[in-house]
Amino acid sequence: MLSRRTLLTAGCCAGFGLFAYPAAAQLRIEITGAGANQIPIAFAAFEGENGLPTPLSDVARADLERSGLFKLIETGPQPISETASVDFGNWKYRGADALVTGSLSHTADNRWQVRFRLFDTARQADLGGLELTFRSEQYRAAAHNVADWVYQKLIGEPGIFSTRIAYVLKNGRQYQLQIADADGQNAQAALISDEPIISPAWSPDGTKLAYVSFQTKKPVVYVHTLASKQRFVLSNFKGSNSAPAWAPDGNRLAVVLTKDGLSQIYELRPDGTGLRRLTQSSGIDTEPQYSPDGQWLYFTSDRGGSPQIYRIPARGGEAQRITFSGSYNVTPRVSPNGKTLAFLTRNEGRFRIALMDLASQQVQIITDSDKDESPSFSPNGRFILYATEVGGRGVLSAISIDGRIKQRLSGFAGDVREPAWAPFQK
Repeated sequence: MLSRRTLLTAGCCAGFGLFAYPAAAQLRIEITGAGANQIPIAFAAFEGENGLPTPLSDVARADLERSGLFKLIETGPQPISETASVDFGNWKYRGADALVTGSLSHTADNRWQVRFRLFDTARQADLGGLELTFRSEQYRAAAHNVADWVYQKLIGEPGIFSTRIAYVLKNGRQYQLQIADADGQNAQAALISDEPIISPAWSPDGTKLAYVSFQTKKPVVYVHTLASKQRFVLSNFKGSNSAPAWAPDGNRLAVVLTKDGLSQIYELRPDGTGLRRLTQSSGIDTEPQYSPDGQWLYFTSDRGGSPQIYRIPARGGEAQRITFSGSYNVTPRVSPNGKTLAFLTRNEGRFRIALMDLASQQVQIITDSDKDESPSFSPNGRFILYATEVGGRGVLSAISIDGRIKQRLSGFAGDVREPAWAPFQK
């Protein structure tokens, strides 16, 4: 894992080679906790799905179970089509409050079509369904869409199963910037390098990643367009260029530069023009993060003697200190609804994820590990993805904001770190 001293330095290193290599490792999920008030749901096998590498219903079922908000009721191996008659009393007797049925078929252009329906067994009501068409290689994406739809219908908020995550995989001396589905599958290397890669940051529309590279033997900020696999230099000023963060409107980024001395925060346009300094202090200002409404810029600074979290108006202004509990608080991340601040805190020599209610200023430590870093909210704000260390090896974990649901994404080839959860696709 990266040394804790990197949290308050602008120095970082990354370089890269080729694009679009398949990932050497897939991540696997281990659920170590569950939420309260789980919804018991029967998710039947879909008719006609045996021709896929993995049954589509298996992927969607695993999505819902991984959320910790559902209790899966056994349905047996027999597929149930969305057109089949539903014996509501039988499913209610078996403990299911909801039932999902469906079927798959081939289309004339050799694609797949999935049709499914969701039923409320208590009210004996048909809650609707969808029909999706996809290519064979897109079956996991189709399954995530099914799970997202069911999740939103039953929970009342958007599901995150179709979203993506970015992270850095280190295997030997090689570094890969990988992008995967939220369940860790379909991982692809967007960037391969013999130098470290850090600080990936998603653009608000999810089409680009900004990151830091040491390609020229100094820290330089790049912007990488995922569809075209093209990259360009965003910031390459004298000294260190680091810690990129996108404004919510996508029209500017904050970066940390040492061009005028100590690490300070600047903003510039996505084409690299319009540089403007935002902070003025005699300390180190780093790790900027915009609030979702674009009104504030949170950051880490040791201007008061110890690393703490501050904020300024997004266009610059007087700094306000936000954290006061403890002598080491860094890496601010604001929840999508703007109500909660996640950050790293040092507690009895351990680095853990803490949450602050920005209205009440109440702080709660939600992880119990020793070396956490790089917290990143899911786009619906329910989970935080972060890097930690287990057995001397970097892994990714996720935890719900109430601390009840815990997941671990463990790779089988190297250390994983620097996670960033992508926004919902526009």
